[in-house]
Amino acid sequence: MDKVSKEKRHYIMSRVRSKDTIPEILVRSFLFKNGFRYRIHSKHLPGKPDIVLNKYNLVILINGCFWHGHKGCIRSKLPETNKLYWLKKIKSNIERDKKNIYQLKKMGYRVFVIWECKLKNIDSIKDKLIKLLV
Repeated sequence: MDKVSKEKRHYIMSRVRSKDTIPEILVRSFLFKNGFRYRIHSKHLPGKPDIVLNKYNLVILINGCFWHGHKGCIRSKLPETNKLYWLKKIKSNIERDKKNIYQLKKMGYRVFVIWECKLKNIDSIKDKLIKLLV
């Protein structure tokens, strides 16, 4: 049983953003401060990747642990209510991600996935990004 009313749940879920999330802004800010220029949500690429660095043939996907089914992460725990719906939803997101990554690689892009929970240790992410870009 959900702890909040349907109306309140609807309001909460309507506030979940798909673009310009805090994790995205953190990564974009780091890249810009270090002189890397990029495009965001490029419509001509599969899945409209979060960040595209064409000069480096690199695509950065910043995934929310819940929405993209991060295995082993506490944030990816399914809600108790409407479990079948959420299972189907997350599974379709995972399949879509796999298909988009495959297509991006086929187009010659390197794909770097950053999980929301890994941004707690932003320094390790920064180090990995610099290695990919240098």
